[in-house]
Amino acid sequence: MTPDELLTRKDLDNFKKELFELLQPLTKAQGLVQQKWLKNKDVRKLLQISDGTLANLRINGTLTFHKIGGTYLYRQSDIDKMLSDPEKKSPKTK
Repeated sequence: MTPDELLTRKDLDNFKKELFELLQPLTKAQGLVQQKWLKNKDVRKLLQISDGTLANLRINGTLTFHKIGGTYLYRQSDIDKMLSDPEKKSPKTK
């Protein structure tokens, strides 16, 4: 291996900058937005509900979720949508 074949930290930093510059227009064009994901504990605290109530929301399809391994994850946007949808509100809130 010759010395001019070695990569330096500066080379890697320059490559990273160039790569991000190339990818930035693609992410903007596709409308990719970083989504906020919440775990069970966060959702229960936000909605002030119990484990059982959260499970019921999952089971009856009121709240969409994704299960990765043993962890349930919820999109913040799905929770906001559920709260703003008048058809899905509990009879107690009428």
